[in-house]
Amino acid sequence: MNLPLSARTRWPKRPVHGVLLLDKPLGLSSHDALQKVRRLLRAEKAGHAGTLDPMAAGLLPLCFGAATKFSQAGLNADKTYRAFVTLGQTTSTGDLEGHVLKERPVHVSREQFDHTLTQFIGEIDQMPPMYSALKHEGQALYVYARSGICVERSARRVQIHRIDLLQGQGADWVLDITCSKGTYIRTLVEDIGEALGCGAHLAGLRRLSHGFLSLDQAYTLEHLAELSELERDALLQGPDFLLTHWPVHRLNNADAARFLRGLRRRVVAPDTSHVRVYGPETQAFLGSAHITAGDLIPDRLLSSLEVSALLSQSVSSLAVSSTS
Repeated sequence: MNLPLSARTRWPKRPVHGVLLLDKPLGLSSHDALQKVRRLLRAEKAGHAGTLDPMAAGLLPLCFGAATKFSQAGLNADKTYRAFVTLGQTTSTGDLEGHVLKERPVHVSREQFDHTLTQFIGEIDQMPPMYSALKHEGQALYVYARSGICVERSARRVQIHRIDLLQGQGADWVLDITCSKGTYIRTLVEDIGEALGCGAHLAGLRRLSHGFLSLDQAYTLEHLAELSELERDALLQGPDFLLTHWPVHRLNNADAARFLRGLRRRVVAPDTSHVRVYGPETQAFLGSAHITAGDLIPDRLLSSLEVSALLSQSVSSLAVSSTS
């Protein structure tokens, strides 16, 4: 039901710039989790880097203000998940949300499970599940699935770097899986179940890492809600946080001003596909660029107002940290 404007909760927005790592709880979509944190920060602009289904929990990078310009930077990164697997049942969705399609007895030893997992290490082909956000003719596959329509899909090649069997017996097992972008853990679990001869579905999922980002760096909604606004602001990493694995190029004041206007600058540096660019001040992040034939070519730029706001925000965060 859509409430009239007068009945909706209004909250004053403000410019906030930075990245915050959220430990997303079960049951919330990535969008809804983002909006809860956005309200706590009163941020004008927000987005998330990557998506977690409502039934999945764990690491979700959130971007605010100028940081939203760089939210795509880590989308190709490898990810690690903790998967909770139930053997003996296949479901219509490959997870707990679907109805049971088939039940089979489970007679699986740890040695058999370990041996079966080795078949899935390396490059494998996966058929995207119908219950996924993959688009077909502009519409997510799960929309077709909910209407009982099965769409023809093509298998996609993904990379499974590692699968660790942590614990388990009988029907319930726990795996840690490190994989490439685009891997469907539900599909992987279903395929493992078929290889074991008993079927399986995904009973739970928790993202532990996203590239160089770790769940250890993340905050829960409950923790964020207990803090003051100044304390929450102090938790924000800079808009360049998702780019910290890129090389740095620093410009003097004159070149920095021209770079912010979108002008190429001549530099003495090798060709590089991705660099983060700074002015002379340590925290003066200007944006991203690439270097070709001695030209530093802007890709995504902050505005001069955003650069000034970030320098002020950095000073405020240091003040809060020194008093805590």
